[in-house]
Amino acid sequence: MKNSTIYLMSALRLFSGLMEILAGYLILRFNSIETALRINSLLAVVGPSLLIICIFIGITGLSSRLPLYRLILIYAGAFLIFWGTRT
Repeated sequence: MKNSTIYLMSALRLFSGLMEILAGYLILRFNSIETALRINSLLAVVGPSLLIICIFIGITGLSSRLPLYRLILIYAGAFLIFWGTRT
């Protein structure tokens, strides 16, 4: 049987993908640049939030199997991704 952490992370990623597809459909449906920008701005907030949640869930699942210094490196790597992509 697979780990519940894997199921939760994959469910969040599937949800994120479905939101992207729905956003594309809504942009085509409304056919308005203003509405498209609003939908894209909503995705810009939700996408990184789901990424942070998935990273947190994954690290929590690994916390009992990894030494502390490796967990710190993983957290630092996730921080650097967000720091490097800031505008």
